[in-house]
This record gives sequence, structure tokens and C-alpha cells, in this order.
Amino acid sequence: MSAKRLYLALAAVAVVVHVGALWNRFAMDDLYIVAYNPLVHAPSGLWQAFAHPYWPPDFGGKMYRPLVMSGFALDRLLDGTAWFHLVNVLWHAATVVAVAALARRWAGDVAALAAGLLFAVHPVHVEAVANVVGRAELMAALFTVLAVYAAVERDSVGWSAVLLALGLLSKENAAVAPGLIACTWLLGFRRPDRRRMAAYVASWVVLAVAYTAVRWIVLHPYARTDVQAPVFIGASPFAVRLSAVAALADVVRLLVFPLALRADYSPNERTLVTSVVDGRFLLGVAALGLWVGLLVWTWRRGRRTEALGLAWVGIAFLPVANILFPTGVLVAERTLYLPSAGLALAFGAWAGTWPQRKLVPVLAALVTLCAVRTLTRVPVWRDDRAVTESMLDDSPASYRGPARAAGMFQSARDPARALDGYQKAVQIFDRDPTVFVGAADAAFTLGRPALADSLLMRANQLCFRCVGYLRFQAQAARSRGDAAVADSLLARAHVWEAMVP
Repeated sequence: MSAKRLYLALAAVAVVVHVGALWNRFAMDDLYIVAYNPLVHAPSGLWQAFAHPYWPPDFGGKMYRPLVMSGFALDRLLDGTAWFHLVNVLWHAATVVAVAALARRWAGDVAALAAGLLFAVHPVHVEAVANVVGRAELMAALFTVLAVYAAVERDSVGWSAVLLALGLLSKENAAVAPGLIACTWLLGFRRPDRRRMAAYVASWVVLAVAYTAVRWIVLHPYARTDVQAPVFIGASPFAVRLSAVAALADVVRLLVFPLALRADYSPNERTLVTSVVDGRFLLGVAALGLWVGLLVWTWRRGRRTEALGLAWVGIAFLPVANILFPTGVLVAERTLYLPSAGLALAFGAWAGTWPQRKLVPVLAALVTLCAVRTLTRVPVWRDDRAVTESMLDDSPASYRGPARAAGMFQSARDPARALDGYQKAVQIFDRDPTVFVGAADAAFTLGRPALADSLLMRANQLCFRCVGYLRFQAQAARSRGDAAVADSLLARAHVWEAMVP
């Protein structure tokens, strides 16, 4: 099979297994970043995205991903929700081709086929592909893979730098590209001479300085809210790292055996680890040891593509691992999109050493199982209700399911059931300020201002003067016709603002 036919076939597989996403609507963060965001609804969003934060200002101006936001603004001009999802599927198909191209250059056609098929159908990718805001993962991954390709296979400092810049403007985790390129040099993949290496390093330094400066200029006017995962609220740095190591067991399971998938890994579905003798921590250490052992084994035996793939997994996952610094999530399937490219490369190179009579049935069975799981998972992201129901079913110990159900009751003008849902969420986990703000909304609607004020006092203790949460909740109240409730929430927001020194 020619390279062109191989890549077209792989892209087609990627599209077919995710085609159900075209019937999905907006869900979860899609609502805040796309559906309710004025920046996306205006044609000027195409260029204004580069001067605004990724999250709306009421959420504290978190993150800078202008290329993604500009794309959303373009999508809004062209068509409706189905178009947003189609673009996501096409980004995924392009990334599949890019991963296969690397595998083909480094390990041959069979490796490209195996790596491309695994990456195309891997069930852990569903969240990134089927949820519109997952596009940040898709774009950053594609530009990162292409940046590595340009550096290693084309020895182009300029193109690699441009692709890295595009990746950084899509999502911050594209910053791993220099580490991936350096790893290829270490393992002997077309290592350039010292002068060329210096040119690459200089381009990375220039990009880092420019990106940091632009990011600071855009984001610094906004009051930042706490972006750490709820499970880390009030936790010591030591407990954060223990919990991060424990989560590696989930990471390995999701990459190697992605049968059980969840939209939510929040407390108390996943709780804080505070002791080195905790079984979850020890299981995470075992997962880390397995990865290190395989990496050393493949490297010592000269299986450099497998070694590079395994190293890729670790390098790409490190920024979201909560080990260097806490992030906004403990575990999220979408964050494994770029790391799984390394798994695909390692698998492809390993599969390329198999006799064809053994490889074909094994690969066919693996791809079929993964494809079926992906096809059945895509509808979970159909809309906000479907995702909430999946949380209640898949993560019954988590507080987020009851909290999100409560929000839906409030939108349906059933404040009594909403307040009850929020109270159930608080009983499970009482450190997320957004739950108390939502409950205050329900309390105001029920004519219980004293209860609402006590709930807001608790929210303020957890997230000091985070007026953005109140402003957003006020918008939600006004959109459903509760102007008096919106005014009450805004009045409390003004009080909080007046407290600023």
C-alpha cells in the first residue's frame, strides 16, 4: 500500500469511529467557552481571541489559547453545532496521519499501520474528540507531532519553531515539544551537529520569552481564581504529590485497558492520598516502576522507537501530572491524548517485528474492540444532560454528579430539588465554592436569603473574593428569568469587590 493510501485509510477509520459526535451538542465546558461566550459569537472574535483569555473574564481569565478560540469564532460563522464537532473529528484524523507518518519514518509501513489504527480508535480519545473544547488537545497534539517531525525528519529549525508556536497558542502542553525532540537526539534519531542544536535551543528560548510575555500581557489584568483540582483544596504539597503518583495507576489503566471510562474523577470518587503506605500510592509507584522498567529494557536492547514511544508518554504527561505543580484536574481522559501518541508509536514499532500471520488477527481484534468501545462512548457527550447522567452512573461516589444534576433542576425552575441536590453534593465534598454559589442561587429563588448568605460566606472562605462565580451564577439566573435572584447575587458580588484593599 502506498503512503497516500495508508494515510487516507487511517484518516477514514478515525472519522468513522467518531462520526456519532456529529449528532452531539454542547456539553460541560462547551457551554461556558463556546455557547455562552460573546467572544465566539462575534466575527471580531477571529482576531480578538488573541487579546482575550481562554475562559471568560468572569471565571478569572484563566489560560491563553487564542488559536482555539479563533477557530470557534470561525466555526460559529460557518455553521451550527454539527460543524463544531466535524472540525474536531477532522483535527483528530489529521493527528492520526501525523502519528502514522512518524511511525512510518522510524519503523516502516507495518508500524505506521499499527500505530495509526491504535491512535485512531483508542477509546481514551473520545472526550477530546466528542467534546468541542477538547479541540485544544487535538490542535496542540497535531502541532507538537509536526514540530517533532520537522525537527527530526526535515531538520528545519524554522518550521519546527513555527509549529511549536502554533501548538503553544492552542494549549500550553505543546511546550513538551523541545523535550520530545531532545529525546530523539539522545536516542540517535538523526542527531544534528552542535551548531544546529544550538540553533534549535535558541529558537526555543526566543519562543519561550515571547510566549510568556504575550501571555502575561493578556492575562494579568484579570483577577485569577484558584485553578487547582478540587481534591487539592487545602492539601499540603506533599499530599498533592502522593495523590499525583497514585493517579498514575489510572493513567496506565486508561492507556492500556480503557474499558471503564468516566467523565469525572472528582472527590470522593478519587480522594486525597496522605500516606506513603496508602495502597493507592503503592499501586501508583508500581505503575511508575512498570513504565521505567519497560523504558530501560527497550533502550538497552536497542529498540529505540519503542523506547522513544515510552519516553514520549512520560514527557507528554508530565505537565498535567500534578507532580511539578498542581493543575486543574487530578485525572482527565482528554489530557492523555498527546501522551497516547507515544503509546501508539511504541506499539507500532513492536507490532512491526511480528510475523504477519500472527499480527493480522491480533491487530484486527484489538482495533475492533477499541472501535466498539469508542463508538459506544461517543454518545455520552451528546449534551449536558447525557454527561451528567453518565457521572451519576459511572462515578456514583463523586460530588459532581449531584451538583450538576442540581444545576439542571435549577435551570428547569425546580429550586427545591436543586437545593436538595447541592446539599447532597456538599455532604460528599464540602470544599468546592461553586457548589455553595449554586446552592445560594437556589436558596434565593426559594425566598431564603439568610440561608443563601450563609452559603455564600462559605464560598468566600473557600475562594476568597471570587466574584466571577457570583457574576456567572447571576447570568444564569437572569437567563432563566429570575431577575431578582440575579440582582441579589450581584449585590453580594459588589460587596466582595468592595472588600478589595
